[in-house]
Amino acid sequence: MSPAPKTIAVVGAGPAGLMLADRLSASGHSVDIYDRMPSVARKFLMAGRGGLNLTHSEPLAAFIGRYGNRSAQIKPAIEAFTPKDLRDWADGLGAETFVGSSGRVFPKALKASPLLRAWLKRLEAQGVRFHLRHAWTGWVDNALTFTHGDKTVEVTPDITVLALGGASWPKLGSDGGWTDILSARGVDIAPLKAANMGFTVMWSDHFRDRFAGEPLKPIALTYEGRVRKGELMLTRHGIEGGAVYAHAAALRDTIARKGSATLLVDLKPELNEAQIVNKLSRGAKNDSLSNKLRKTLNLSPAAIALLRETGQEITPALIKAVPVTLTGAQSLDRAISSAGGIRFDALTTDFELKALPGTYAIGEMLDWEAPTGGYLLQACFSQAVWTARAILKRLA
Repeated sequence: MSPAPKTIAVVGAGPAGLMLADRLSASGHSVDIYDRMPSVARKFLMAGRGGLNLTHSEPLAAFIGRYGNRSAQIKPAIEAFTPKDLRDWADGLGAETFVGSSGRVFPKALKASPLLRAWLKRLEAQGVRFHLRHAWTGWVDNALTFTHGDKTVEVTPDITVLALGGASWPKLGSDGGWTDILSARGVDIAPLKAANMGFTVMWSDHFRDRFAGEPLKPIALTYEGRVRKGELMLTRHGIEGGAVYAHAAALRDTIARKGSATLLVDLKPELNEAQIVNKLSRGAKNDSLSNKLRKTLNLSPAAIALLRETGQEITPALIKAVPVTLTGAQSLDRAISSAGGIRFDALTTDFELKALPGTYAIGEMLDWEAPTGGYLLQACFSQAVWTARAILKRLA
């Protein structure tokens, strides 16, 4: 007789948990997914409203570098399940992908729901069981415990995988409540904090009322010598957007230490100062400065107002480096993702918790962060595949 299939409990029905369940159930193991929400992958579906940026097409070495000081820990998983592998996986579910002009990868449907429906259908065909409205509360002896309505549910799987997410957008399911449970079990956890968030700026009343909601593009943002091109969005309280998020970790940490940080905005990244001088010299002599900026440099009213907001003389040098002082970061519950979480020193290279043998943790629970652009989802999927391989090897 062949041995009975092992039982695996996956706590958390986001992308990481679903991907791990997909790989393990496809190999014949019994997988149960538990989640406290009434439906699965709510944050994944929310991401789909913006087109569902699955991954990025840039060269792999540059891709891995996006994880900053956690690149070394993330690298093995990304190499084991690359952006190309993720695209092939999506294509296999009927969610054919394409590369956008920015290099980002999206499903052609530009939403998450078709992919998720096909994925859940496959998981159900592979025997995966879903236990929704089950809030994880920890352990009693060796049993996992959940509250389900007014009942307490206990299960004792062979393997447990925690994929509970971070603490951003808690109304979608991930509220960071697991930190106390794991800390009490001796797991070392870095405090959770906002990542990929907007920042506050003390705009004048006129600027705030007139230009909130206006985009600035194309622009380049420089901080600590690093340059990121893209766009930013002006808000009533400050700025946000992809180019801002690329600097978010460094800006957040500087503000925490010093109380503020100054970001430089290049309003004409495709031109150098000499070219700007040359273009401005071609303007009509009787034109106002605003008209010259608009006609010769194609600067928007919002961009011109940002120059005036500095109170400085408008020069080519200022156009290439508008200083914007950030005084605060958006709160964790409004951030796109979170930083902090289970420290890598508390994990084996297979993402097994050293303090809790047989229990693994993957996804946004771990102490890493990355900018938007497909890097967040890719790392969650890759960690799931990497850990599934380790579990299959262990069970074999």
